Amino acid sequence: MKITDIRATTVAVPLEAPLLHSNGAHWGRFIRTIVEVETDNGLIGLGELGGGGQSAEQAVRDLRSYLEGHDPFELEALRFKIANPTAGLYNNRTQLMAAIEFACIDLIGQHLDVPAHDLLGGRIRDSVPFASYLFFRYPGLGGEVRTPDQLVAHARALKDAHGFTVHKLKGGVFPPAYELDCYRALADAFPGDRLRYDPNSVLSLDEATRFGKAIEGLNNDYFEDPVYGLEGLRLIRERVDIPLATNTVVVNFEQLASNVMRRSVDVILLDTTFWGGIRACVKAAGICETFQLGVAVHSSGELGIQLATMLHLGAVLPNLTYAADAHYHHLTDDVIEGGKLAYTDGRIQVPSGPGLGIRLDRDKLARYAALYEELGGYPYDRDPGRPGWYPTLPNDRWADPAVPLDPIG
Repeated sequence: MKITDIRATTVAVPLEAPLLHSNGAHWGRFIRTIVEVETDNGLIGLGELGGGGQSAEQAVRDLRSYLEGHDPFELEALRFKIANPTAGLYNNRTQLMAAIEFACIDLIGQHLDVPAHDLLGGRIRDSVPFASYLFFRYPGLGGEVRTPDQLVAHARALKDAHGFTVHKLKGGVFPPAYELDCYRALADAFPGDRLRYDPNSVLSLDEATRFGKAIEGLNNDYFEDPVYGLEGLRLIRERVDIPLATNTVVVNFEQLASNVMRRSVDVILLDTTFWGGIRACVKAAGICETFQLGVAVHSSGELGIQLATMLHLGAVLPNLTYAADAHYHHLTDDVIEGGKLAYTDGRIQVPSGPGLGIRLDRDKLARYAALYEELGGYPYDRDPGRPGWYPTLPNDRWADPAVPLDPIG
């Protein structure tokens, strides 16, 4: 089996509402580049990557000369061919490599007629638990989320619809004291559920310490990226009695080694794109198991293709002791056959078909490619409701929670 062609299609899939985060916003849609790798036996493998609200089509197409004639089974050779660690300093290809790896694993599974999790060591669970992913958000389907009452109502609606028993609040938008009130409101409303808070690294050491100490008595999973950098996280870990987690500063094996030697965080959120593929995450999870680091699965704004990679990863990790993250329930649709994968009791079933176990809905791919052509991309690190604003690290320019959020397109 040899690769003969690669195609890339950028799509814009609507969200229920624009979602706010510490660096800006998801502007009411996810911009994702769908990758198709074709082989000489007629199979097509699927991959997916983001791009901060922008297209990665041309970067994917530029890999054609690297891929033509390559055997999809030779994944380790492909890693060095595309993402050599020194050459990669000049062309950031980690996420490109991930999308190609997804497609190759999909191809191998189809060729052998086995699901991807069988290629990764075999599943030990049939479904993967997920946390609700709560954002402050502009008005849209389901309404604005700005106040503690609105946040609790939104979390309750998600819990009723999908069965979540873990709730993650994406913070770093409003002043820390206000977001603390919101987090406490969640704890009061769902006393039996687990909680996690993620301000995306924008708090100062003092703010993060105060916030962490204030929530120590709550039913926390972990305190995720309260400050930026391994040394800053190490200081917070010494001051606050809650497990610390990161998806921003342990995203490769050198950083993981540093965290093993000088413990800064307790939980590593593995992302199948940030780490360069599913296999890299499986390797990292093995190291985490050895050194008693917790493991969770990170979400970087997935459609069904990347979600399938997260599910196959979650299926094979014995040390996945935390519910996975997913933006998925904020989407109004997907580009895979059968529509969006369903939550049942807060879990999503691991696909059992060959390869990734999902296929493209060509009509929806065309529809959302046309929507991308109509609307274009957007800068993930800007907030359309605050023109000219951007955060610093640590940040001190917060949105005003007293001001209703203005609708945007």
